[in-house]
Amino acid sequence: MNDQSTKTGFAAPPLRGGRGVSRYLRQYRRMQPWITIKELAMIILSTIPYAVTVNQLLVPHAIVGGGITGLCEIIYFATDTYVPIWLSSASINVLLLVIAAITVGWRYALRTIWGVMWLTIWLKVIPIAPVPILTDSFMAVVVGGLFTGCFLGICFLNNGSTGGTDIIAMIVNKYHHLPMGRVLMISDLLIISSAFFLPTIQAAGTQGAIEKILFGLTYTFMSSTAVDWVMNRMRQSVQFMIFTRKPDEIAEAIITQAHRGCTMLEGEGGYTKQPMKVVTTIARSYESATIFRLVRAIDPNAFVSQSQVRGVFGQGFDPMANGK
Repeated sequence: MNDQSTKTGFAAPPLRGGRGVSRYLRQYRRMQPWITIKELAMIILSTIPYAVTVNQLLVPHAIVGGGITGLCEIIYFATDTYVPIWLSSASINVLLLVIAAITVGWRYALRTIWGVMWLTIWLKVIPIAPVPILTDSFMAVVVGGLFTGCFLGICFLNNGSTGGTDIIAMIVNKYHHLPMGRVLMISDLLIISSAFFLPTIQAAGTQGAIEKILFGLTYTFMSSTAVDWVMNRMRQSVQFMIFTRKPDEIAEAIITQAHRGCTMLEGEGGYTKQPMKVVTTIARSYESATIFRLVRAIDPNAFVSQSQVRGVFGQGFDPMANGK
């Protein structure tokens, strides 16, 4: 039997199937460029709401959000709108990407470059509204935070990134083993709090300046909550029971292409009384499309049962300690 630990990086044992398996896998690999194109397109689309929120909601209300974009807002207000947000965002992210490529590796940086490039384009193309599209500041940060967070979650699920403090957190995590969430939280608090001293913020008076800071923190909280909601929805696990005449081919495809382990169960047809094998595997919800594509490419007549799994603990999933 094959275990469910392929995600940990252990080499999978070879399966039988010969040339037929390779033929099926070559057919699946021909689909890979289209999957990559879809992911890159989703990264492009998911960065649009981020730019809309910044230029149409936050800046008109003089509210500074978290992340590098928030830092760019501070530069924008501190220079009396002389340095545009898109320019400072591109400059800072390029510097961070060079550092990340050296420390973390170019593989991480490539998708981030794509996301940063399109975010910069949208920040430049979408104009800063002279009057915010939502006049109430509180509604602006709540709607903007949810709007941004949901689409950023989609961006992350498509292996994308908008750079910024994510890069800082990645670098710090590599050398000091601090949780990335804590690094991001500290970075956002420092950026948002420093906006208190901006003349634009101070013009509203001390009470008004404090409100602006609280609005910025609310926006960051709503955005982070929305990202977690989208990511957690897609991180739910599912279990597959695959009844097929080509169990070896499907098992190898799941191991080598979906990077999930699987187990062979001995079965018998209730009507035909013929012996058969059942391939069972557990994966994340967002991986189910990949598994369905593999099964369809190898055996279109397979019978597949998919069920929701309440909790999965062990190698490749949540740590066993979380199941206490």
